[in-house]
Amino acid sequence: MVLFGPPGAGKGTQAGRIEDASGKPQVSTGDMLRAAVAAKTSLGIAAKEYMDAGELVPDDVIIGLISVRLTEGDAQDGVLFDGFPRTIPQAEALAEIAEVGVVISIEVPDQRIVERICGRFTCGDCGAVYHDSFNQTEVDGVCDSCKGTTMKRRADDNEEVVLSRLLAYHAQTAPLAQWYAQRGLLVVINGDQDIDAVGAEIESSLAAL
Repeated sequence: MVLFGPPGAGKGTQAGRIEDASGKPQVSTGDMLRAAVAAKTSLGIAAKEYMDAGELVPDDVIIGLISVRLTEGDAQDGVLFDGFPRTIPQAEALAEIAEVGVVISIEVPDQRIVERICGRFTCGDCGAVYHDSFNQTEVDGVCDSCKGTTMKRRADDNEEVVLSRLLAYHAQTAPLAQWYAQRGLLVVINGDQDIDAVGAEIESSLAAL
């Protein structure tokens, strides 16, 4: 299974739900890279050279990591890829080593993504996440969880940066979505709903397969 969607679409939350419902472990290439580097495997050493140079890790290294991951015991009944593939060449390489059964695309209008991301803030003491519109604190400036008063916003949670990330996402993903759609694998989910409604739509779509 493959899950993709723009930044701020709620992929992380839904990936966890899909993992719980299907029993398929969530596989993140970022997590695999960090683990391989920490373990100093041959692929990890190769990846670290690119990462230290600030370059993208080549597809063949990523595919090598995935090949190893798919041999592990918990992957024998399938996995859920979150954030991979990102391009058609990656999808073609993945198809050589694994059969993709379904691709779930969570779609949210760009303006809603901007609203979601730019309104986020967190408690600097306990990390609780809030939002200007959707999840305000009960008392302005005071964390509901720990009563801390240090609220933080990420420097890159601004409209200019978010729109730039969205442009890059659409440039990469639009061709990829069409590639999977042509193979009858793409399921489009309306991500502009509350979390439970999105989860229910994903669940019913998977049940219909």
